[in-house]
Amino acid sequence: MSPSADHRPAPPPIPLAAGERETLETFLDFYRAALLDRAWGLTHDQLQIALPPSSLTLSRLIGHMAYVEQVWFRERLLGHEFDGDYADFDWDADVDAEMTLAQTWTVEELFTRFRHSVEDSRRRAVDLSLDALSVTTNSDGERWSLRWILVHMIEEYARHCGHADLIREAIDGDNLSS
Repeated sequence: MSPSADHRPAPPPIPLAAGERETLETFLDFYRAALLDRAWGLTHDQLQIALPPSSLTLSRLIGHMAYVEQVWFRERLLGHEFDGDYADFDWDADVDAEMTLAQTWTVEELFTRFRHSVEDSRRRAVDLSLDALSVTTNSDGERWSLRWILVHMIEEYARHCGHADLIREAIDGDNLSS
């Protein structure tokens, strides 16, 4: 659904007594939806508003998380190459390349690319055990479990949803946090 659609989508319900995997995936999906909700109904120009001294905007946050989805589920977990725009970043020229790129997208493109990254992540993890280990390793040579990645992604989204709450409230006074 478009971020500017007349009907605001509800976040997915979180079951109170589910198994570990369903709980982790539902919380992650809740925060994915919450981030998009912070941009609901805004124009392209509004999505570019930052609160100085920070350069964070809602479009930059959504673009960052679309990229982070690919980092964790595509590149680190499975060792696959990035696709599309993400494959050609010049990090030396722009350390925030994924955020800078996101600012060039229309509202529809921003939401579509984010959703594509999320769907891609879901497809890559669906058949894996929570104990499955990543193909790539950290700087100490250790591998991440899918369980760890899901918890990390929940943490990452929760933190950025807090940023998005502040930005959205400054844009139009809409306090969307729940």
